[in-house]
Amino acid sequence: MTAIKPLEGLRIISFEQFGAAPYATMFLADFGAEVIKVESAAGDYARQTGPQTLGEGDSLYYQCFNLNKKSLVLNLKDPDDRALFESLVVDCDAVINNLRGSLPAKLGIDYASLQAINPAIVCGHISAYGRDSSRADWPGYDFLMQAEAGIMALTGDPEAEPTRIGLSMIDYMTGMMLAFGVMSAIHSASRSGTGMDIDASLFDTAVHQLAYQGTWYLNEGIVTPRMPRAAHPSSTPVQLYRTADGWIYLCCMNQNFWELLVQLIERGELAEDPRFATMAARQQHRSTLGTILDEALGTRTSSEWMEILKGKIPAAPVRPLDEAVDNPFLAEAEMIKPVSHPSGRELRFFANPLKINGQRPAQRAAPALDEHGDSLRQGHKAKT
Repeated sequence: MTAIKPLEGLRIISFEQFGAAPYATMFLADFGAEVIKVESAAGDYARQTGPQTLGEGDSLYYQCFNLNKKSLVLNLKDPDDRALFESLVVDCDAVINNLRGSLPAKLGIDYASLQAINPAIVCGHISAYGRDSSRADWPGYDFLMQAEAGIMALTGDPEAEPTRIGLSMIDYMTGMMLAFGVMSAIHSASRSGTGMDIDASLFDTAVHQLAYQGTWYLNEGIVTPRMPRAAHPSSTPVQLYRTADGWIYLCCMNQNFWELLVQLIERGELAEDPRFATMAARQQHRSTLGTILDEALGTRTSSEWMEILKGKIPAAPVRPLDEAVDNPFLAEAEMIKPVSHPSGRELRFFANPLKINGQRPAQRAAPALDEHGDSLRQGHKAKT
């Protein structure tokens, strides 16, 4: 079956670096859009982010956010480069950036600046705190958002210091929000002929991720504390438990799972214990139940328990990163793909998590700095 590329024919220009915008545009590129990554002469800072294993101006960090793209070096303050950029905008669907809030207008890459060139252009902006706030020119990164938005205060053990999520999830979520917003705007522009600005900020995204805990506070003044064992604040048993060789996470989110769990761990009498008979009672006696379940689960290894529980109770072993990536299920799910690199190495990357008609999108190595500059400049000269 021929692989379908739903966004084939779209052209996206992106002034991007590090993670958030590159993550967004990589999804668009995976789905078939032509993504032209605009870089300075020094290149995306990600190219220098170690460990440097791929030679000068290239790194695994850079590669993992920039598969399937093209690279073009531009200086918008140079008249010739500006003319090239504007000629590309004529046949472009979106211009994306992740610059500080006031810079898109100063550089002329917002809708107000580009609508005369292409009235249907969509301009997508990722900034730290938004383009129209008092913090528009503040620098900002994922971890700062986790701190200020309350995410660190919700993460980790209550007896330990506030803890960040181990991955840059705010960057990635902001990128996906922008990708959704930009594609929605392109859909609208294709019908109306009128483009628009689409904004996403790291801070707004982080706040939005507070979701139900934030909503509880907004409406009832409930401040969700950090929970021991990474527990759910209102459902039990939903947390980490000790096994003979590590940890397992159980998710008995309803009464049926609880009643089945006690049978599978051969502790059926717990279902009759009034302290644990209902979700509310289990929550009230969470600590006592935790001690009992630790004792019961400590009689077998995590792998042994997974053989007993799998497919019956929502459960997962806690794996270190190496074991998580080497998990045979990733191979079964085709979540790791080889990609040929110009150095001659065959690199391994995570596949796109989305499937199109059961197939994951194809991937090619991220471009060298200005790899596509000559062809794009020649195309511009041919038009002029």
